[in-house]
Amino acid sequence: MMKTIQQQPDVVFLDVEMPKMNGMMAAKALMELKKAPLVVFTTAYPQFAVEAFRYDAVDYLLKPYDEDQLKETIERIEKKFIMKKEADPGKSTGKLAVESDGEIYYLEPKDLLYIVRDDKLTKLITKNGVYETKTPLKDLESRLVDFGFFRIHKSFLVNLEHVTRLSPWFNGAYQLQIDGREEMLSVSRNYVKALRTKLEI
Repeated sequence: MMKTIQQQPDVVFLDVEMPKMNGMMAAKALMELKKAPLVVFTTAYPQFAVEAFRYDAVDYLLKPYDEDQLKETIERIEKKFIMKKEADPGKSTGKLAVESDGEIYYLEPKDLLYIVRDDKLTKLITKNGVYETKTPLKDLESRLVDFGFFRIHKSFLVNLEHVTRLSPWFNGAYQLQIDGREEMLSVSRNYVKALRTKLEI
């Protein structure tokens, strides 16, 4: 479950009967996330269908899976994403609005190298300079997740497009280097596996 959350999936297929945590409990936990994924339940037990839709499930697939039913589920998921994109006017310009020193700057996500939380300030490191804002890192993460940004540490959010090197450090942690920067950024061991999955072909 923790691995699933770290990878920030857009869609999760959940079996109702699972060890340690059943599908309903898992769905409830996922719905509480800031960026909650779409949920599809998969099971051999039709009696759970009504309860499943209480968690805003996209669909309820019964085993053995029917190819036509699975196709319809995929189409529902695609429609959900289209509706979400059309309903979000903030994606029309693709720029990140950042308030710094009383001014509002509009930054291109591709120009952002990484973001770091330093005490009570959040610093946005770009190709052309550094911007300081009081906006929490978590808020910026939710706005940038669709632009290839990934949390590597409680204090760091990086643009995966600019990652050039990942080096072992200690106790399972790693250090990461960004293109054009000399400093090494800490990667918590809890994020290493998900980071490699995101970076590697």
